[in-house]
Amino acid sequence: MKRALVLVVAGLLAAAGCGSAQEAAPAAPAPAETTLNVSAAASLKSTFTELAGRFETDNPGVKVALNFAGSSDLAQQIVQGSPTDVFAAASPATMKTVTDAGLASDPQVFVTNVLQIATAPGNPERIATFADLARPDLKVVVCAPQVPCGAATEKIEKATGVTLTPVSEEPDVKSTLGKVTTGNADAGLVYVTDVMDAGDGVQGVSFPEASNAVNDYPIAALSKAPHPELAAKFVELVRSEDAKKVFETAGFGTP
Repeated sequence: MKRALVLVVAGLLAAAGCGSAQEAAPAAPAPAETTLNVSAAASLKSTFTELAGRFETDNPGVKVALNFAGSSDLAQQIVQGSPTDVFAAASPATMKTVTDAGLASDPQVFVTNVLQIATAPGNPERIATFADLARPDLKVVVCAPQVPCGAATEKIEKATGVTLTPVSEEPDVKSTLGKVTTGNADAGLVYVTDVMDAGDGVQGVSFPEASNAVNDYPIAALSKAPHPELAAKFVELVRSEDAKKVFETAGFGTP
């Protein structure tokens, strides 16, 4: 009888041990997250951040990694082998760098943008026209000529015959705007969308000559995209009617 009791107890203890081992077993690892790499012109930061959030919500398990910079720098990164899925440029010229390298085909224009003069709030220097930016008493900043906003500035200079003497040429439109918001410049030539995005941080001064240099923004899924299907879906979202409302609210023109 005692021997039978000992065997029963031993069996119960063994069963309990197995149960503990099963309970202590580690949970299965979560599915790996897929990262979609999107390179976009600096002027698209606020709108693309919003659209990326929507894309992640609609595609569980996908993380959109956004890379914002001057379009010319982004194009060079892609040509040099950066693993990018989608490229959104601020001009056809910078997109052409990528298409000429055979890394994208059939880019589509999804928005347009124009330049505006950004000044300190209240426009203390009373800047009213593009020609005012040539005043010798003003510290003016512009984008570097290889950047789309810089190329647009040069185009307006040629059309108006007004030559600017900037105190600096910045690598992208956000850096140009930053010089104004920090008080390091009296005025800067940026996009109307950047002025709107800055809110009360700056004041915008429109000028009619800006219509001589409207920037078309093309987008393309890259031919060597690590995630081609997701890249195509992201481009589709950017060109959708829902996205059009986001861009128009931010001040972009839409085709």
